[in-house]
Amino acid sequence: MPGMENIGRVILAIGTMLIVLGLLLMAGGKLPFFGRLPGDIRIEREGFSCSFPLVTSLLVSLILTVVLNVLLRLLRK
Repeated sequence: MPGMENIGRVILAIGTMLIVLGLLLMAGGKLPFFGRLPGDIRIEREGFSCSFPLVTSLLVSLILTVVLNVLLRLLRK
């Protein structure tokens, strides 16, 4: 069947992305800079803390965009 090959590629890509995401989440707590980059906003008061990881979010978005673009280009060949 001609459509099965494409479905197999999509399932393989999704599985690879889930593995990478799982590894990143497992290592996320061990990365000292994750959530503490310059530009991340952190407010700490007595009995209250709030964090806005702006630069970390931008960095994660950039990395995911590059990885997904590479995967999609590889799957189109």
